[in-house]
Amino acid sequence: MEGKKHYLVTGGAGFIGSNLMKHLLQQDDVRITCIDSFDPFYPRRIKLLNVQDCEKSGNFFLLDVNLDSVTVEELHKAINEPVDVIIHLAAKAGVRPSIANPQGYHQTNIIGTQKLLDFAVEKKVKRFVFASSSSVYGVNESLPWKEDELLLPISPYAMTKLAGEGIGHVYSKLYNLPFVALRFFTVYGPGQRPDLAIHKFTKALMQGAPITMFGDGSTSRDYTYIDDIVQGITAAIDYDKTPFEIINLGNSETVSLKELIEHLEKITGKKANIDQQPEQPGDVPRTFADVSKAKQLLGYSPQTKIEDGLQHFYNWFKANEGILMMP
Repeated sequence: MEGKKHYLVTGGAGFIGSNLMKHLLQQDDVRITCIDSFDPFYPRRIKLLNVQDCEKSGNFFLLDVNLDSVTVEELHKAINEPVDVIIHLAAKAGVRPSIANPQGYHQTNIIGTQKLLDFAVEKKVKRFVFASSSSVYGVNESLPWKEDELLLPISPYAMTKLAGEGIGHVYSKLYNLPFVALRFFTVYGPGQRPDLAIHKFTKALMQGAPITMFGDGSTSRDYTYIDDIVQGITAAIDYDKTPFEIINLGNSETVSLKELIEHLEKITGKKANIDQQPEQPGDVPRTFADVSKAKQLLGYSPQTKIEDGLQHFYNWFKANEGILMMP
């Protein structure tokens, strides 16, 4: 293993992490330690499906570790060799569940991040890449959103992500830890979490079940395909020009909820039975990324149109239907 770059990916068995690791493992000079708590937020079988390709690699090691309960000392015992870069994707996810359990989100997303930053400082890692979220912008009419906007989060989840950026800045200043926060905008594609709209809607269409639509369908999102996000993260891993950065990763195009459902109807060949419900607390009306900073610093260039990305997702869904359609 001498001479190989060693990356620690937290939450690696999740949607974004597993796609990132598959990409990184194509490089001969990389080895990855993945830590994941296999949180029951969604079924373990889906996360195991996510990492099955990675587990075929001799440069991949999976640790079942919960950042809520593990100590920094225990992390050192579990990972006793040098680490070059930490890519911190592990988090309690979701706006609506965070409103029901703000304490749990604080514990995992803030205390867990701080623990990992302590570990990073002691390990003398070269870079810490943090998964932030477009939700930190809250309700902001100044579109598209630039990284220096006033931030007014409207959910506990969003607040924990903003806090993660802030703690990262503290550690960057106090301990000279190079830190990059990436604000992801509605990531989708093969492996997407089952609680997210595209996955839920596809499953409902396949089952002939109603699609729950919150609001009148006019809310819009900057849907960003997973391969484009992976390209951005990979560039951030190598970024070394400044000690601290916050960077948007989006597609820089918006799609309304109504349009999204129409795209999925076309791809699946099935008509949606829509169950319209009131808008949900914590949801923002729209998201829209200005990605000029990502282009400038990371050479980021999203390539995937929504129609193509949804087709790739549907192909993956069909190929794994037996596992994904289970209750």
